[in-house]
Amino acid sequence: MTQAIQAPTQSAVSSGATFTALKCKECGTEYELKATHVCEFCFGPLEVTYDYSKLSQTVTRETIQAGPNSIWRYRPFLPVETNTPIDLGTGMTPLVQANRLARRLGLKRLFIKNDAVNMPTLSFKDRVVSVALTRARELGFSTVSCASTGNLANSTAAIAPTLG
Repeated sequence: MTQAIQAPTQSAVSSGATFTALKCKECGTEYELKATHVCEFCFGPLEVTYDYSKLSQTVTRETIQAGPNSIWRYRPFLPVETNTPIDLGTGMTPLVQANRLARRLGLKRLFIKNDAVNMPTLSFKDRVVSVALTRARELGFSTVSCASTGNLANSTAAIAPTLG
């Protein structure tokens, strides 16, 4: 059962959102930014459409570096409006140099992202759940669920209590 909660206050919502619509990856049909995930015409997946001119005018290396030490330093590139995302320190996991694998693949240098130290559940799923639940909160949801056999369920269970 999904329960609706009061929509976020205007002070919590940013006017600097850089995403504009949802667009079907298969047929190109555009949709409003509502809680939907599949095209009603071809059942293709919906992807977020961004205003790249706005991004190029507002995002710089300095604005990113000045952001929090989490995935939320990249907020302009994420499909959320709020200035108060669900931030449990997710992201900013280290890159580990993989010299032997690089040699095997014929590369000079190769780095692998170590998401085994991601927060709060030590899973790469923490990133997507942090963003998805922040957006769910913006859309007024207070109850969430997922189908999972492991990491997604663990991450959802760890982050969901922040919804309210």
